[in-house]
Amino acid sequence: MRLFVLSLLLLTGSVAPSLAAEPAQSAPSSPLVIGETFTVHSTALGETRRINVYRPQPWGLDPKAPLPVIYMPDGGIAEDFLHVAGLVQVLSGNGSIRPFLLVGIENTGRRRDMTGPSSDPEDRKIAPRVGGSAAYREFLRDELMPEVRQRYATTDERALIGESLAGLFVVETLLQEPTLFNSYIALDPSLWWNRGQLLADAPKQLAAVRQAQPRVFLASSGQPQLAASTLQFSALLQQASPSLLVKYQPMPDETHATIYHPAALQALRTMFPAPVPASP
Repeated sequence: MRLFVLSLLLLTGSVAPSLAAEPAQSAPSSPLVIGETFTVHSTALGETRRINVYRPQPWGLDPKAPLPVIYMPDGGIAEDFLHVAGLVQVLSGNGSIRPFLLVGIENTGRRRDMTGPSSDPEDRKIAPRVGGSAAYREFLRDELMPEVRQRYATTDERALIGESLAGLFVVETLLQEPTLFNSYIALDPSLWWNRGQLLADAPKQLAAVRQAQPRVFLASSGQPQLAASTLQFSALLQQASPSLLVKYQPMPDETHATIYHPAALQALRTMFPAPVPASP
């Protein structure tokens, strides 16, 4: 009997480690989904563009409620879409801003799409093709915006946000077609393009801007040239129409590479503040 028990103990001891060594079955993974994505074939651009959309769902919001829309170039998953969507989620969730639909446009030829024509030979060196901003604006106006209205419940309120060359596109759109959006957010805009011609021509276009009455948020990093030109443009807007909502936010501690996130945080709080609760 003792020999049987001893043999059983030895057998159990030799089998148990082998059982413990078997790897546990891992739970299956699934995609992490934060929004929707679709493609639009653009006649204006002659190509198909990918669009990424994020709709926040703060507590108490009707899932079918129409929302304002912010359109953002540089809106690819590998570009600026995720960090701006995070701001929208946090700020709408804690009641700092009104919720809105974020529509990101993924780039295919950023330097082509964000720039107007240039007579400066140095500008033409940045890409095989530049000066496509008019076609890109046509794509937004005539193709993407109708598609978004068809797919989602939206209000008539529209905004445009961009940084660097995309900020240049925001300023150009404000000056050339100020009624296309209700709000314009330009962060460290590259107003040096074409030897600063857009800024030089701005006074001639301010009458139309004044009539449209858009809201404008401008921010600049500590880069001296960008800060000086952004400040100059802000002053032009404010002199043209003191009634315009023009907010200029200098951020001297930020670089051109770091300004987007902190400036977008300030811009969203300024341009889309949450309604003040009614007094009891």
